[in-house]
Parts: sequence; structure tokens; C-alpha cells
Amino acid sequence: MHTVSAAGLSLAGGMAFSAYAAGSDQDDPWQRAQDIASRLSRMPSFRDEDFVITGFGAQTCKLEKRVGWISLHEKAQLDTPVAGSHDCYPAIAAAIAACHKAGGGRVLIPAGDWLCAGPIVLLSNVHVHLQAGAQVWFNNNPADYAKYGDTPCGKNGNLVRARWQGNDCLNFCSMVYAHSQENIALTGEDWSSILNGQGGTPFVAGSDECWWGWKGKLSGAAKSERSEITPNPANPASLAEVAPHLGLDQVKLIEGDSQRWRTDFGFVPALSEAGVPLEKRVFGLGHYLRPNMIQFIACTNVWMEGYQVTNTPFWQHNPVACHNMTVKHVHANSLGPNNDGFDPESCTNVLIDGCTFNTGDDCIAIKAGKDLDIQHGPTRHVVIQNCTMHSGHGAVTLGSEMAGGIEDVYAQNLVFQNANWATNPLNMAIRLKSNMNRGGYLKNFYARNISIPNGVRTEPGFYNPLPGMPIAPGSVASTAGAIVIIDCDYAPAEDNVRIRPPTVSNVHISKITVGNVAMSGGHYSSYQAVVVLGPVAAEYNGAKPAPAVVPVSNVTISDCDFGTPAATGSPFFLFNAKDIKLENVKVGGKVFNTTLESA
Repeated sequence: MHTVSAAGLSLAGGMAFSAYAAGSDQDDPWQRAQDIASRLSRMPSFRDEDFVITGFGAQTCKLEKRVGWISLHEKAQLDTPVAGSHDCYPAIAAAIAACHKAGGGRVLIPAGDWLCAGPIVLLSNVHVHLQAGAQVWFNNNPADYAKYGDTPCGKNGNLVRARWQGNDCLNFCSMVYAHSQENIALTGEDWSSILNGQGGTPFVAGSDECWWGWKGKLSGAAKSERSEITPNPANPASLAEVAPHLGLDQVKLIEGDSQRWRTDFGFVPALSEAGVPLEKRVFGLGHYLRPNMIQFIACTNVWMEGYQVTNTPFWQHNPVACHNMTVKHVHANSLGPNNDGFDPESCTNVLIDGCTFNTGDDCIAIKAGKDLDIQHGPTRHVVIQNCTMHSGHGAVTLGSEMAGGIEDVYAQNLVFQNANWATNPLNMAIRLKSNMNRGGYLKNFYARNISIPNGVRTEPGFYNPLPGMPIAPGSVASTAGAIVIIDCDYAPAEDNVRIRPPTVSNVHISKITVGNVAMSGGHYSSYQAVVVLGPVAAEYNGAKPAPAVVPVSNVTISDCDFGTPAATGSPFFLFNAKDIKLENVKVGGKVFNTTLESA
């Protein structure tokens, strides 16, 4: 450990997608980014015919007030459709079916408030468009998302194939869903075109239970056993019941020393580690895994543009194994628990352009599966540009579910505005995270031209190592407070199996400018400037011999001004890292031109 002192494929339209010698010295990474963005800048074509949902029986609804949550910690009066409102699910489903049968076109949702007691399921060649002033209120009754799935699961409901934090399962359908479709679009006329997941609205008036309550950490809510972090009696008493092929040592390794694996949060990855097939990973009713708001799986030629999404039960967008996907001018605006803004997972050829994020978790988080669920491969060829970030954990994040690998990601011309810095600050700017369970690789990440006028959180979120590890608790701000953080020991206590060391290399960051804000004791930009916490080899708990645990390497940070970190005596932290180059990097008024390595 060493702390450095400040003193010391094909696209829509039939065009071929070029292959690159990714990360080579012979080509320009920013030209590669431009090529990707150019090829993803044209919307797929659709038949010129509208299917208006009112023509299929949809009716608007009236709204009433109900006390609920607008974030994990704050209650307010919320609008919600009045009880007994007309359900537009049948009309929207019928309009999509008719559009698809006709060869495609546009399903139009006019201005007004529309209650939808079920998912919007897109089909090939269908473009769903919300006019200005259109708001779809997805009914806040979990049973509505266990009715229409294509996999009957008895008392658990009719479920769909889903991904939940990087693992495959059968679960509630997302509010907007598609599987194995081509040429699909979801658009709005402007940010008054709203998809509202009602994540903080109580299921029943006067109660505390809501989607966000299933997190188990909702401030002010009555304590309930109905959460993802409470052992669920619906899960078996022993993993051997669903994985009889495992030896006793394997069962013990996956289960660990507590009942945490029997929580729904822990049972999903346990099933993956155990190699249990998808048809036996049944959740839905009787379980507490909140659905993603928008999840497209194995889709090609996907376009999302111009709408606002809010109050989502879980991640706001989670496309999985999708190819040729563009997201433009979307407002990801939801402050609930785990309300990541946009999380592409095992996707190829992705453009995120001109979007605004105000989130309860990471604004953007690039992912690639977890545990043994890596069949979809890596995420690669991703361009993030011209976006604005406000509240959130990390502004641009890679991981932590990255077992399949992440490569060739380009982030440029961004503003991490952090407008809510005084009350709900952005925790970190650039965040790379994995651990000895999630493993995977990250290579060829490039970031440039990023303005952070109000800094990031100046109060540290300290690393909490496993007992007996070589890094002392409270010594590094790895969970909040750093501008650039490479964290290869993210949340180590969450995973019992620690046998897959991650690798991180070829990371190049330039032209970041960070401002200071007035805090108690001074004007600061962050707590620490740069944290590089490489893999912790001592955590390995698998068969011998252990795999190589290599340092984070080949990281360049250049032409940056990181303002004044609050930890003036230790703005940099390194562990298991080498070849970390600082070139014309200003921290606390001092310019650094040096190469850092951990001891």
C-alpha cells in the first residue's frame, strides 16, 4: 500500500460496422469514437402509419394525492391515478400487436395521463412515441408485472426472462420490455413525455410498502420482512436442494457463514455460482426483486430518445446483449434506491448522447454480467458524449458487474454539473469498480473534456475491507469523495465466492477541470483526487494454486486541474498499482508530472 502526499457487426440501414484494432498505438481512439457515433446517429426506419392507443380503447385518468417517497430519505405528496381508473394496458398491447402485424409503424400515446396496469412490451418494427404532455403511470401493484409473461411459474406468476444485477432469472416483467426484437424505438416529444414507475408510491394508501421499500432501507418506513435483504423462507434451507450436483465444500463456499445467501439479493448470485439453470431461478410473486424500469434483452437496432423516466422501481434502463443502440436527449430522473440512469450490459455499439442524469445511484454504469452469467460476452464500442450529470453515485461508472469484460469505452464533452452539491452531491466523477468475485477485465477506456464546476462530494465514503486484509479501514475514500476512482475491491462483503481477480489496464483520462465549493473549513473539490485500489490477493478463497492477481497498470491522467481535495495531505491513494502516470495534473495548486506506484 502506498499513499502519495501532495508534497511528495451491421447497423440499421444495412451499413457494416467497422472492426478496430482496439487499443493499438496505430490509430486514434477519438477517431474510433467518432466512427461509432456517426454510424449510430441515424434512427431506424419505420413504416409511416400511426396506431393511436385511443383507437384501441385507451382512456385518460384523473389523479389524486398520496403520501410517498421521492427519494430513499424524503417523503412528499405524490400524484397517482385515482382508484378504479381505466387500465390502458389492453389498449397499448393491442396497438403494439396491430402495428407489428401490419409490418411496423408508430404506436402513439397522446397528451394526457394514462394508467397502465402491466408492461409495455415492444415488438419488432414498432416505435412507441409519447406526445408532449403524455404521462404513463405504471400501476404500483407487483402482481400486474407477473400476469403477462411468457413463462408460467405457478404461484410465482407468469414471468419473463430478466437480468437482475448481472444475473439471469425469471422475474417480474420490466415496465417497458422487449426480448429478441429488431428495429424498435421508444421516444418522447420532450421531457413532458414521462414514463412514471411510481417506485415510491405506497401499494396501498396509508401503508409504507412500495417498490422502493423492498430495498429494506427506506427511511421512516415501518420495518418489514418483505425486502430483498431479509432471508426469504421461500428460498431453500440449503443450496444443495436446488444444486445437488455440488460438493459440500462448494455449497459451503457459496453459502458463506450466515443466512445472507437466503435473501433474494443473495440467492440470485448463489444460483448463478451453483450453475442452476434459468428455469429453476424462479422469483416473481413471493419474492422481492424489484424490476428494472426499461429492459431490452437480445435486441438489435434500438433507439431511445426525448422522454423523461422517473420514480423507477430499480435501474432506470438496463439493455442486455443489445447491439446497435442509441440513447439521445433522455432525462433519467429518479432518486430512489438503485436508480441507476443507464446501464448497458454485454452490449455492442452503443451511443449515449445529450442525456441528463439525476439519479439515486450511478448515472451511467457499463456492465457485463456477474458470476457465471457471462454468456453474452463483453460490453464494447460505447460512446458517451454531451451529457450532463447531477446527483448520483458515479457520473461515468464501469462495473461492478463486469465478469464478461468491458472494452473500448469513450467518454467526452461532459458536464458533471452536480447542481445539488449542497444537499445531494454527486459522489464520484469517474468510477471503475469490481472485486475478487465479479472479476472480468476493463481495458481501453478513454475520457476527455469533462467539466465538474461544483466538484464532487467532499465527505469521504471510506473503504470497509474484510477482516485481516492489508488495508486499514478508514484509510481511503473508495465509495465516495474521489474524482477518479479505480476500485478493484468494491463491496467485498457482498460476495462469498472470491476466486476471480479483475484486471484493469489501458485507461487514459485527460482535460478534466474541477471547481471548488465552499464547505465547512474551506473551499474543496473532493475528498481525494485519485484513488487506485487494485485487487486484494489476500481475499482469494478458492482452490490452489490461486490465479495471478495483477496490479492495475497503464493508467494515464493528463492536463487536468482537480481543484483542492479536502484530504490535503493525501490526495492520491494507491494499492496494487503500477505505471500510473500523472502528466500536467494540478492538485491543490501544485502541478504533478510523475509516475506513481504502490509499494
